[in-house]
Amino acid sequence: VPPVLRQGFWVYRSSKLPGSHQACCSIKELDVFSRAREVKVDPDKPLEGVRLAALQARKTLLVPTPRLRTGLFNKILPPSGATKEMLRRCATSQGIKEYSVPVGLDGKARVDLVVVGSVAVSEKGWRIGKGEGYADMEYAMMVSMGAVQEDTPVVTIVHDCQVIDIAEELLDDHDLTVDYILTPTRTIKTNCKRPKPQGIIWQKVSSEMLGKIPILKSLRYREKQAGKDVTLRDEHLDLANANTPEKAMAENTRPQAAVGSAQTGQHHVESDALSPRLEGSGVITTVYVGNIPPSVRASELKSALREFHAAPLRLNWQGAQRRAFLDYRDKATAESAVSSLKGFSLGGNTLRVELAKNQRNKGQVEINSQR
Repeated sequence: VPPVLRQGFWVYRSSKLPGSHQACCSIKELDVFSRAREVKVDPDKPLEGVRLAALQARKTLLVPTPRLRTGLFNKILPPSGATKEMLRRCATSQGIKEYSVPVGLDGKARVDLVVVGSVAVSEKGWRIGKGEGYADMEYAMMVSMGAVQEDTPVVTIVHDCQVIDIAEELLDDHDLTVDYILTPTRTIKTNCKRPKPQGIIWQKVSSEMLGKIPILKSLRYREKQAGKDVTLRDEHLDLANANTPEKAMAENTRPQAAVGSAQTGQHHVESDALSPRLEGSGVITTVYVGNIPPSVRASELKSALREFHAAPLRLNWQGAQRRAFLDYRDKATAESAVSSLKGFSLGGNTLRVELAKNQRNKGQVEINSQR
């Protein structure tokens, strides 16, 4: 099987080499696996045997969503009385789709063992992934949500030829190290002393990555509310560029938005004071926001909308019905807001955000806002 080039190393993919199943099975011999009740295993094909071992041992199995597009974890729930063949199917990528439920930021996950894939790893515990950083990000997110502790062990499954010397200089603060390496012939305890990531290093996160990982937006919002510095990598550059006299003058001359509100019984309609009425005829686009927790106030949703750059022209708050309607000037702006808020969690609930089924014309909205 020909090797592939990853981060300057010619290495083999363990899914293409003999012995990967044998290496996976050896995890059952580890005390850290025997003691674990909740195990997080990457969705990679080479780790299918580990997922099966966890299910057979009746452990809670959490599998990250591919590229974190739809959340952080899927919790695998095999059918009652599942046979070994059914458990084997549950351990596959297709089975994960069929027999799982999502676990959000407030799902109270308590992971006892983390199992990740690797492209290369050293006996000291230094690890190289595929170069996209998802395993590192997943671990940092688990730290931020309290799902792992400082002493939670990390295991990787590789072929013997993937265990190589790696210079520590190649590692960064956000890189995940491993405590155990399992190969078809060896079990290596690394005794790695290098600290694992202590949480998300926002200065290393780009706006592009934030846009690709919806749950990362929720974590950022939550940490900002807690008073943490969540300035992104490209925002640091923007701040540096903003310290010029020309930029300061432009900011000082920019009009500032204010928000006016009208209270009507249980409903609460808010509008942008810069656009007190929508000129002309036509149809604005409304976004429905549902599954809002009873404890959440309109001001919290407003703050989140500003944070996600999704502030609407109007917000129709219907807290008693646990919903709100957001009015946008056009469909493109509304669709952008839906995309930005996808997977966002507020007050412990993942909000349901979608284009409203019934759109109203601008005249109606203007009348509704004045009732």
